[in-house]
Amino acid sequence: MWALGPRALRAGLALLGLALLGQGLRSWVASRPFEFRPEEIAELGRHQAGLDHEQAFSKIIVELRKKHPGHILPDEDLQWVFVNAGGWMGSMCLLHASLTEYVLLFGTAVDTGGHSGRYWADIDYAIISGTFRQWKEGTTRSEIYYPGDTIVQKSGEATAVQWSAGTWMVEYGRGFIPPSLVFVLADTIFSTQDVVTFFCTLRVCAKALLLEASTYFSQLAQ
Repeated sequence: MWALGPRALRAGLALLGLALLGQGLRSWVASRPFEFRPEEIAELGRHQAGLDHEQAFSKIIVELRKKHPGHILPDEDLQWVFVNAGGWMGSMCLLHASLTEYVLLFGTAVDTGGHSGRYWADIDYAIISGTFRQWKEGTTRSEIYYPGDTIVQKSGEATAVQWSAGTWMVEYGRGFIPPSLVFVLADTIFSTQDVVTFFCTLRVCAKALLLEASTYFSQLAQ
């Protein structure tokens, strides 16, 4: 009995610490100014829905650079990188990343599906082509979404996802972003052991963060 006392106390204190940390992070994120709006990403998806995805992506990149100068990676830093996570496999092209936001192009050329991940951020998926099937936790039926639709996965939620071959989308995340990278890289580290993909993912994330820091300090100096 006495042996369990200190352990239970430590466990309780650890849970309390995590709860306080989570609340502190939520308050910090809520106080931050955001560069992008979910409605903006959804509108881009609707306008480009049904087009060839490569043509649509080119137009989306041009539009985002006009609206957010200094916040979108230049062409020489754009790179399609494989993503293995939650049992599914896709490819992403990161456009913007900070501690509280990211914007990327995502999709798959093969049928794939698995666990969505459970994030400390709200994730918006604006579909350009293909189909997105989602099975929400706590339900017994799935829903299918089509080009022009936007799916919102709230912070703390988890779903099963399935994408048909040729599904491509614009993805926007808003919240505390760093933990999301752990999920994105988990299968790469422990399953595929693809060191090239691991390196490319970290490199493009670093470039996006450096761009954001450079833009921030340039604006401070003005």
